[in-house]
Amino acid sequence: MIKAYTPAESPDKFQSSREQLERMIGLLQTTEALQAPHHDLEEYLAQEGRELQRRLLQEHLDLRSAAERRLVKVVGADGVERKKARSLGVGLGSIFGGVVEVRLVYQAEGVGGLAPMDASLNLPSGYYSHGIRRLAAEHAAKESFDEVVAEIKAITGGEVHKRQVEELTVAACADFEEFYAESLIDLSTLSLSAHIILSFDGKGIVVRKQDLREATRKAAERSSRKLRKRLTKGEKRNRKRMAEVATVYAIEPYVREPQDIVRELRPVRDVSIQRPRPSFKRAWASIVKEPTDVIDDAFAYARRLDPHLKRKWIVLVDGNRDQIRAIRRVAKKHGVQITLVVDLMHVLEYCWKAAYCFHPDGSKQAEQWVTERLKLLLTGHDPSQIAAGMRRSATRQGLSATDRKAVDACAKYLINNRHHLDYQTALRCGYPISTGVVEGACRYLVKDRMDRTGARWSLGGAEAVLRLRALCTNGDFAAYWDFHLIQERRRNHTNLYPQNVPPSPLPPPRPSRPNLRRIK
Repeated sequence: MIKAYTPAESPDKFQSSREQLERMIGLLQTTEALQAPHHDLEEYLAQEGRELQRRLLQEHLDLRSAAERRLVKVVGADGVERKKARSLGVGLGSIFGGVVEVRLVYQAEGVGGLAPMDASLNLPSGYYSHGIRRLAAEHAAKESFDEVVAEIKAITGGEVHKRQVEELTVAACADFEEFYAESLIDLSTLSLSAHIILSFDGKGIVVRKQDLREATRKAAERSSRKLRKRLTKGEKRNRKRMAEVATVYAIEPYVREPQDIVRELRPVRDVSIQRPRPSFKRAWASIVKEPTDVIDDAFAYARRLDPHLKRKWIVLVDGNRDQIRAIRRVAKKHGVQITLVVDLMHVLEYCWKAAYCFHPDGSKQAEQWVTERLKLLLTGHDPSQIAAGMRRSATRQGLSATDRKAVDACAKYLINNRHHLDYQTALRCGYPISTGVVEGACRYLVKDRMDRTGARWSLGGAEAVLRLRALCTNGDFAAYWDFHLIQERRRNHTNLYPQNVPPSPLPPPRPSRPNLRRIK
């Protein structure tokens, strides 16, 4: 706590602010200012303008302090009456600079003090104001913590250290799950014909050794590094913890023919064709939660979009068998009938690798080979027969086990996922067949921010940044921050009082005098 001080008595409660403003105006009228380049004037006004705003804030707090009334007692949520009141000051690091709030703190033996004025101002639990906390959160979602330190200094003129930035970032996203659980969804614009689309993927993040999952940590301890200051190719594998990425959205059916897909995969597309756009889209990722829990959260959100289960649910996957099993378990738990579709792009990646076993890289023959298999899949041919055909070709050409490795991998992938490769039905019913939305989420939520050179994440810091980036990409940050401030007031203040209602520290406003006219 900072000891209270008594501001100088003056009939002008904002005398210091007026003096600062007059000083600024006086300098702008000098000969030196009239000859100064504009960038010098900008720098001067930015610096002195912050000081003017800091003084305005300080003198407003002084005004509140002078107006605060002394209460007979203050009762806390613990039922204890606090009758002893002391005038104490507390520092606040605002976006304009440091200020001090002087208020009455009501105390009793053996319990914490209560300051109703703190509740009135919704002061945070630590030194930095909610304005500073919002700056840290918004910039940490886009930039490294070192860059956030520099950005805050450039904007506010103050300094927040790197460790404090990370702590503020973690605290800023404390209400993420509650915000989405309580947010209202207006389904009036969502038609019954729309499909509910869910998709999941995993993306690795390099974390500190103590934050690795147990199996990965043991593998990391067994491995030896080739270089002291740099991880070489393959060494990052045992330094990463997987973050599960989820996307949920609704979209109108988009019926296509197989030739439409073949045409869309070409470098030049017909932009005149209007495709339906996703609505009610939400993307997020978690490195702390187990993948099954993230999948469960996604199904819970999808149930809010389709509470009566009247729409078709499509789950786009990449063929990971563990993930498919987890999805089926969660779908059964929620009582939802789903249609699983394996992402066409993953299938094509396997086909391209197989094609290069038969034809030179980048050749027209390889392209033709892939296009033929693609057309077979899109027109409903059995994936097992396609797999058997490419294996026979490899055998007839006498490819060695090493040379045909990609062919066998492609065939195995097609056979394992044959029940989820019914693209003919998917196109006829207007289902999406590509995981582009979740792939984009993996890139934006995780890779663009978390995969920077040399980054080693703590579990708490990584989870916080993932949440903040999800809020930004979903367009929900502003609404979330309003919700967060309400929750902060509840946590830090209203929960400390009976019925969650702090006593008012200020006298009631004087009733306005009615405007009466004298009538002769």
